[in-house]
Amino acid sequence: MRRNTLSVRRSQRPRESRGSRRSSTALGVYLTLAFGLSWLIALPLWLSGDGLQQPAFGTISLGMMLTPAIAALVTVYAVERPDRPAEALGLVPLRPAGRLLGYLGLGFAVPLTLVFAALIVGSMLGVYPADFIDFSAFRDIVAAQTGGQLPMPIGVLVALQFINIAVGSILNLLPALGEELGWRGWLLPHLMRFGTVPALLLSGAIWGLWHAPLILLGYNYPSAPGWFGMLMMLGFCIVVGSVLAWLRIRSRSVWPAALAHGTLNASVGLAAVFAQSGATIDSVHATILGWSGWIIPLVLVATLIITRQFRWPTRPSVRRRGFFSAR
Repeated sequence: MRRNTLSVRRSQRPRESRGSRRSSTALGVYLTLAFGLSWLIALPLWLSGDGLQQPAFGTISLGMMLTPAIAALVTVYAVERPDRPAEALGLVPLRPAGRLLGYLGLGFAVPLTLVFAALIVGSMLGVYPADFIDFSAFRDIVAAQTGGQLPMPIGVLVALQFINIAVGSILNLLPALGEELGWRGWLLPHLMRFGTVPALLLSGAIWGLWHAPLILLGYNYPSAPGWFGMLMMLGFCIVVGSVLAWLRIRSRSVWPAALAHGTLNASVGLAAVFAQSGATIDSVHATILGWSGWIIPLVLVATLIITRQFRWPTRPSVRRRGFFSAR
């Protein structure tokens, strides 16, 4: 009996080793494609000498957003070839519908709340020049666009910006999915074998480093040298990426994370709506991009870790449950 037991154990080792090598190969292919394609697409920004002023910048940045999805699709279909590729990417399951809709609601509300909270915290710390009463900076912007006269009361115009964010979050969903299909859809589950906190740190850091072709040219942090901008982007992506990771894990779907990413992109402009006229906003210190904007998300992530909200729920059952319940 002992020989049989030993032989069974030995026979299992090569299979586990092959699985580990296959996983490492898939990770290597994914990272090579995601980073290689992003630099390839961004190359005109560097070769032309125009940097972020390149006329095709919008098209180039949109093309970059698609590279993680391309890398994930190639990795899944050419390297891993699982039985359920859509599930491996987080595109399904879509049921129970109530649970998914609940997390989609959080995918809109949470990033919008964090962006607005960052402005309040920045104002309290003196790093964000806020004007929450007269909206003087926004008033100047609208007046410049309309020939000096506001088309309607400034309060109504401010309220309309939140409607614009709702519309923008939907329009941004597919471009954001280009990133999230890779970062949270495919990569995050593969890193969870290292533990929750290491997976959050690694996936966020990889996401941040992927932005290097733009950040080194001054994108997001124009007042900082490129190397310091990269450090800031790493911090931002680890903190905010952890919130997106929570949405991905608890919903078992990439869609809430993609909606949150799209909402985040659509709501960053709120910094100009609530600023003082003529003031300079330094993104190193203020807004959700700056260190002051990371405080509330860090508290949220710490709370989620302590309350064990980064556990993968089990497959949906027929029995009804609230979408916050553990499975």
